[in-house]
Amino acid sequence: MKDNKRKKLEANTRNLLELLGEDPKREGLMNTPKRVAKAWDFLTKGYTENLDDLINNAIFEGESKDMVIVKNIEFYSLCEHHMIPFYGKAHIGYIPDGKIIGLSKLARITDLFAQRLQVQERLTNQIAQCLQDVLNPRGVAVVLEGKHFCMLSRGVQKQNSIATSSSMLGIFREKESTRNEFLKLIQMNNI
Repeated sequence: MKDNKRKKLEANTRNLLELLGEDPKREGLMNTPKRVAKAWDFLTKGYTENLDDLINNAIFEGESKDMVIVKNIEFYSLCEHHMIPFYGKAHIGYIPDGKIIGLSKLARITDLFAQRLQVQERLTNQIAQCLQDVLNPRGVAVVLEGKHFCMLSRGVQKQNSIATSSSMLGIFREKESTRNEFLKLIQMNNI
């Protein structure tokens, strides 16, 4: 993290502690501004990461025309409305058309967009559109299931609520049987 950015985050954290009625010089809080700056740098690193570096040449020629799915990819993000966490699982599928991508890159792409101030709907669409852009597959399907602390711990305080969002591109949008196959497969039990 750039030194100037770190110093500003630390100063803002000290100001926030004072506004809350705390003493930033108290033993338990003395290093809090540094820890908060470091945490914010990590939680928002999606703004500074580069997609090409992340993919790292892990796109390969592939003859497969069958659906590829990685499900239950954990994600953690920050609600742009309240700047508090939401988290959940991403289920991502695509049907190749000459190119495949290393499976771990699906998780890394999810993190790239999750580690920003977000709304779940945009996050879902960004993951799908990114895969569409880098692979040009026959179709992409993304479903996110999330728990939002803005609903769990404040506001309506509904601890069992889960938000589900989806983005279907290409054949997943055009062909109901393909979409249904994906949705059925992501519901199957894990290994």
